[in-house]
Amino acid sequence: MTDMNRRSVLKVALGGAGLAAFPAVAGDATAAAAAPHRDPDVVGVGDTSITLEFDDRLRSRVALAGVEVTRFDAGEALLLGDTTIDEFTYRRHTVRRTRHALHGAGVQVTVWGESLTGVRKTLELTSFRRLTGMIVMKVTYTNASGADLAVTGWRSGAHVLLEAPRGFYTFSGTTHEDRRDWVRPMTEEFHQENSLGMDASDYGGGTPLVSVWRPGAGLSVGHVEPVARMLRLPVRRTADGAHLAVEGDTPVILKPGRHLTTDTTFLTALPGDHFVPLQRYRDYMSDVGQRAPRTLGPAVEPVWCAWGYERDFTVEQVIGTLPKVREVGLKWAVLDDGWQTNEGDWDLNPQKFPRGESDMRAFTGQIRDAGLRPRLWWAPLAADPESNLYRDHPDMLLLDRDGNKQQVSWWDAWTLCPAYRPTVDYFVAQVRKFIGDWGYEGLKIDGQHLNAVAPCYNPAHGHARPEESTEGLALFWKAVHEAAHDVNRDAIIELCPCGTAFAFHNLPYTDQYPSSDPLSSYQVRTKGKTMKALMGEGGSYAGDHVELSDNGDDFASSYGVGAVLSTKFTYPAGPDDGIVLTPEREILWRRWVTLYEEHMLPTGEYRGDLYDIGFDKPEAHVVAKGATLHFAFYAPRWEGAVELRGLERRRYRLTDPFSGASLGTVDARHNTVKLTFTGFQLIVADPIG
Repeated sequence: MTDMNRRSVLKVALGGAGLAAFPAVAGDATAAAAAPHRDPDVVGVGDTSITLEFDDRLRSRVALAGVEVTRFDAGEALLLGDTTIDEFTYRRHTVRRTRHALHGAGVQVTVWGESLTGVRKTLELTSFRRLTGMIVMKVTYTNASGADLAVTGWRSGAHVLLEAPRGFYTFSGTTHEDRRDWVRPMTEEFHQENSLGMDASDYGGGTPLVSVWRPGAGLSVGHVEPVARMLRLPVRRTADGAHLAVEGDTPVILKPGRHLTTDTTFLTALPGDHFVPLQRYRDYMSDVGQRAPRTLGPAVEPVWCAWGYERDFTVEQVIGTLPKVREVGLKWAVLDDGWQTNEGDWDLNPQKFPRGESDMRAFTGQIRDAGLRPRLWWAPLAADPESNLYRDHPDMLLLDRDGNKQQVSWWDAWTLCPAYRPTVDYFVAQVRKFIGDWGYEGLKIDGQHLNAVAPCYNPAHGHARPEESTEGLALFWKAVHEAAHDVNRDAIIELCPCGTAFAFHNLPYTDQYPSSDPLSSYQVRTKGKTMKALMGEGGSYAGDHVELSDNGDDFASSYGVGAVLSTKFTYPAGPDDGIVLTPEREILWRRWVTLYEEHMLPTGEYRGDLYDIGFDKPEAHVVAKGATLHFAFYAPRWEGAVELRGLERRRYRLTDPFSGASLGTVDARHNTVKLTFTGFQLIVADPIG
């Protein structure tokens, strides 16, 4: 095809098994009605779950399983301050089959267009057979205008998911200082900029994906660069529906004849919530070596943390609690904040360990003697103003373009640059001491500043680009992870970025990720669904201290999503009466730990594809262990029927594992059960015969 008229559409059908592109008469290219495709010459190769149609101005429309879910949108644009170049006259396109060394078989379509101002756009779209519903996109803008262009940014994957009667939900993988829910309903004036940069001096980063969805249809966008990028993923409710996009805002003067190529982005169109889009993203990134480690064994053993005694703990309090920790059935004992003199030097507090390191080695020995595994709290990449590290090594500081230090607000410390070799070497040496000399078997690494850092302009570091600090943070965690595992191959590195949305590029070097200071049980569950998608089978997600959940005792929310159980109780007393392990609580704690040990749901497959966490009521989660399915339902109060999804063609016996009550039998054709519950309801579906 050499040209397109106003009634012609370039149909690009992309799906997990292939792609085809061809001209077709499709009516007015500006038609907005959402309806199934009926054009006789719409053909695709294999799975065409996602389809893009381009009009003669290279605006694009998205269809899911043959049903249009957007209008024709200006999906890609070059930004010049107050001016946006988003209309490009179609020139030509090519189609070729491809086999990527990492992603496998696919098809690539390249489309060319030109704006009235002389900017040429080259749009490269790739679909891979194994990544159903996902389009990988790279856009190049070439300045053929004859004059300099003051580019302020670019936009890709910009679409509006059309309005639906029940509204929309959204997931954002980006960090917000107020630690808001990751999964939220979209109110009428909903708007989030969703920056992957720094929301504050010590809050930033995240997983580079956002989703918007309505019942049965959802769109997601993000980037698939192998390193962290400081882009934006804005989401907002409009009069027509739910808008999302990927935006970069690095300014550049684009000289005549020169070109600008965007970061590699992606678009998915899939039914359901954010779980499957995150799986697609995870699978793509796994191909390039960015994957969570398989960390079963010690990483899924239940945890007790001494943080209940807070910073003013005594060694005697912690040691005195260990027998009760063991009796409850927990396996880890974590020494939390307060053992050190400051953040930076990490010298032992002489009031707690008067004989220094010999006392610490004796302490870890006592934990092991109690039948538990010792883990140590730590917050690297920070230096207190009074620390020797800050006094002697100011060269390690991360500085902004104006030479300002970056504050870690919780400890009133300064951020250090993770891409400066002396910084890396200093903290790696500490890891080797903690694990190899002191005898710890794991580290609980804590702090919101550990998720992402700002670009570094410290001249002492000799960075080729300021963004080396942002991109190099993951390599810092790689060095820490390797050092710990060199000393003890079974060591557990837990990374707790204090309420931030977890930075995906750090994930390959993390053995356990907790719900990280959840503000509610809903956050425990929604973070759990998210992290299960990103980690895959073999990953370890912990529910964090149960005392942070609703009512301070909601083990059900951790249990039902296959999270590791965790608690910070004190015994027989402590600074907070609300977390003391009373006889009544001990009975409940033992009951949950026993149930956890019996079923070990973290070792199963979390089936997040079966229920929509926004629109399905009651909220539902499923973990499969072999042929047995473990269901968990949540609602303040529920009375009515629920559907048990994911059953095979066989009969199942239903049991409430918490109460032991029988709930009857079901099969795939008759898969509903009437329930009445407050808070939660667990169901085990065991196949019969």
